[in-house]
Formats: sequence, C-alpha cells, structure tokens
Amino acid sequence: MKDLGEIKPQQEGQGFQFPGEFEITAMGNANADLKARVPQILEGVGLHVLHETVRHKHSREGNFLSVTVSFRCETREQYDAAHAALRADPDIRFTL
Repeated sequence: MKDLGEIKPQQEGQGFQFPGEFEITAMGNANADLKARVPQILEGVGLHVLHETVRHKHSREGNFLSVTVSFRCETREQYDAAHAALRADPDIRFTL
C-alpha cells in the first residue's frame, strides 16, 4: 500500500491543493456525542473548523453515527493530523 504522501495526481492541477478546505467524515458509536466531539478534536489539533458545515447521519440500526465536517488547513501534515487525531479516539471506528 502506498503512503498518502507518495500519491501524485494523474494530471497537473488535480489532487490535494494546500492550503485549502477539506471535508472529513468520522464514524463511531452513536452514544458518544460525536456531533460535538469531532469538531472539538479537529480544533484541538489547530484546524479551523467550518461549524456551519457539520452534518450527521445515523446508521440503519442506530448503533453508529457518521459526522461530516469541513475544515481549513495549510499543509498535508495538518490534514494527516486530522485523520490521526480522530482515529485515536476510542469511540471513532474510522475516517474518510
């Protein structure tokens, strides 16, 4: 598997462009208040969260909740830190 830093756009001008606005989705336990925690975690690593973009959706059975939020970041390292911080939370199963 390639490291994310090794992935290059197929054509110039495609792919991640920094600085920029990005969207991230975290899915985890429905009873863990992820609607509030996901933005807090992102702000905790120094990212500017666009609170008006926060949206959520419950799984069919109601056991899980996905929270999607947009944020601004300056570098690829900040983007990677966002995923790492969310994945480190014990109530978050995965991020997209």
